[in-house]
Amino acid sequence: MIRRRSTTALGFALGVAAAAAGGATQAEAQTYAIQGGTVHTLAGDSFVGTVVIQGGRIVAVGPDVEPPAGAEIVDAAGKHVYPGMFDAVSGLGLTEIGAVDVTNDAREQGDFNPHLQAATAVHPATEHIPVARANGIAITMAAPQGGSGAIVGQASLIGLDGWTVEEMGIDPGAAMVVNYPSLGGGRGRFGRRGAPPGGWRQRQEQYEEAVARLDEWFDAARRYDQAMKNGAEMRRDLKNEALAKVVNREMPVLLSANGERDVRNAVEWAQRQNIHFAITGAQGAWKIADWLAENDVGVIMSPTQSMPSGPDESYDEAYAAPGKLHAAGVKVAFATFNSSASRTLPYEAAQAVPYGLPHDAALEAVTKNAAEMLGLDDRIGTIEEGKIANIMITDGDPLEIQTQVTDLFILGRGVSLDNKHKSLYEKYRSRPGRRVVSE
Repeated sequence: MIRRRSTTALGFALGVAAAAAGGATQAEAQTYAIQGGTVHTLAGDSFVGTVVIQGGRIVAVGPDVEPPAGAEIVDAAGKHVYPGMFDAVSGLGLTEIGAVDVTNDAREQGDFNPHLQAATAVHPATEHIPVARANGIAITMAAPQGGSGAIVGQASLIGLDGWTVEEMGIDPGAAMVVNYPSLGGGRGRFGRRGAPPGGWRQRQEQYEEAVARLDEWFDAARRYDQAMKNGAEMRRDLKNEALAKVVNREMPVLLSANGERDVRNAVEWAQRQNIHFAITGAQGAWKIADWLAENDVGVIMSPTQSMPSGPDESYDEAYAAPGKLHAAGVKVAFATFNSSASRTLPYEAAQAVPYGLPHDAALEAVTKNAAEMLGLDDRIGTIEEGKIANIMITDGDPLEIQTQVTDLFILGRGVSLDNKHKSLYEKYRSRPGRRVVSE
């Protein structure tokens, strides 16, 4: 099990700073009672009842809960109440227009930046965040990008509401992003089979060197941590200090690997390092589903609405993989690994349902599963007393494209669902009709 960190050390954006300065904001202090809807807690059976939000937290939930005096009543009769969805790995806030370099801040120079946190680069005013939350995405893990074999930096757990990063932040250092080196050797997407440039021997040597570099960094972090605990007088090293949290199992790792062989190698390396981790990306992981289940490895999958990974793979490879993993006993979550496409998260899960993933498991895969994998389930993922109030209200099944999110609460605050897509829709829907010129 991952060791829990105290909430005071995590920089919660639930009025902690405001309270210390003399009081929480009005939004954070507001008490809401969501009443009359079918509550899907994802921690037990569904029921028609009430959810009470106060001080950013869920303080009461049940079929017979009475709203406290002064609470703002949110009428959810005939609607459904779910936990807000969690995009477990995204670029939200880190990129705006992919083709315009100055709007992208997801990648830092160098391959080893364990001390850097994505939160420092998050742009709260990005147009992508309102679009994502309009579809029920309440929280995300904003993750930096890097090359193969890199310790990329720290992913930040943020709520998708706030004028500043501090208002959005839940945990600026929620997980370490490590891209496991690829041994390669298979086909790329619709690529040719054959030896890589330089030959297989050179590829193997490069792979072994990359793994050795990772080992050196982790070993150095252990030595540094032990020396600091022993009271040695030495210069502070922010990189080793950050990695020490990983080797002490205080910080989980988002371990990126794709392809059957690379996934297996990554898992065996992580086990040897004795770190808490989840595999991300995981294309081809379904081929070793039983082995992953035996080793209790959680998988955060790349989008299902994708092409097959090679010319010999079935057309439905990406659609069917989550169901195969789930059937073997592997815990599965979904992520978009994107910014503009974060809004499609529920449909990535929905795409897997006709191909073998049970509907309830698909819902869990976009709400609570990633939180459980990463040791965040004491704060997010379900509707339970004491958890952060990330809650969406819908007029139907959130995995169905025709369903509308009617209300959303993020970090206990009721948020606007207005966004650029909606404004453009309304603009062009109201355009004047085509004039008919008489002859």
